[in-house]
Amino acid sequence: MNDQYSLTIAIPTFNRAEYLELNLRRLAEEMATTDPGAVEVLVSDNCSTDNTQSVVERAIASGLPVRYVRNSENIGSDANIAQCFNLAKGHYVQLLGDDDVYYDGTLSPVLAVLRGEEFGAICLRPYGYDFDYRSEYPGGGGEEQTFLDVGDFLSKIGPLVTFISSCVINRRVLQNVDARQFCGTNLVQVHLLLRAALLVRRNLFIGRYIMACKRNNSGGYDFSEVFVERLGKIFDSYVGTGLTQRDIDRFEHSMLLWYFPQYLLRMRLAGFKEIQATHRRFDARFGRKWMYQVWVAPILSLPRPLALLWGGATALIGRLLIGDGRRGLHFILVRLRARKRR
Repeated sequence: MNDQYSLTIAIPTFNRAEYLELNLRRLAEEMATTDPGAVEVLVSDNCSTDNTQSVVERAIASGLPVRYVRNSENIGSDANIAQCFNLAKGHYVQLLGDDDVYYDGTLSPVLAVLRGEEFGAICLRPYGYDFDYRSEYPGGGGEEQTFLDVGDFLSKIGPLVTFISSCVINRRVLQNVDARQFCGTNLVQVHLLLRAALLVRRNLFIGRYIMACKRNNSGGYDFSEVFVERLGKIFDSYVGTGLTQRDIDRFEHSMLLWYFPQYLLRMRLAGFKEIQATHRRFDARFGRKWMYQVWVAPILSLPRPLALLWGGATALIGRLLIGDGRRGLHFILVRLRARKRR
């Protein structure tokens, strides 16, 4: 640990030099407005075969202080994320996706928060973009909310608990934790956030849009296996260590309300063929919950035209209920403008 750094921004990367270049350029621009030495930038290169190394070298040559670690072989995504956390020297660590960037003028306010009260975890609000993160910025966003109850915090952030770029985790309180023990779940960061949040029990959600995240730029895993089956098992494993079944129920209610409908709607729109396996996993985890039976299950069980209608309605209503309607409207307007230009 190095108390000089308020924050380590640790970037696990593999063969995405184009996105990493934008990421590092944005960090250089943001860090120009921060105190020197406040932020450690760490890039963990999982033995990329593209020009990742030269991108990092150019960033260093231009003045960005990057600690560059290049693995001799591809150790896998989980192990690379765990390595980033273990190598971080800052008080807090953010595992930043290589294709995600800070929106203009947002890093300094985040650092100001980190220098204030002690938090276990801070969740940064993201927005998705397709082409240009500036023109697609939805604007607005809420205020900072401090949570003294872990269940309230988890219910508020919902699926963002799984999104590495949104999660700033207190590294100091986890300095004796080896993140490698959580490999094999695709959700290393969830364990880390839960542990820090439960230890400190003061956590923060920043409602302003901070992180710009490239849409539809990841995959290679079964959604229901990771975000239903594995995520559920992770939460269950923390019951009795400060997390209650009621906390889990409230978190899953949030997921069922707005996150799962929009994702399952996209699956049905794309004609996903493994719908039965997905249906089985959802039934196994949520079958006894009325919210699932009434709100989500029809997207999986109805004939495709009706499923699309139901999914569209529940996804829209869910977004409105959590106060995210502005972002949805902005997304639609951006897509309409893009079509007109074609």
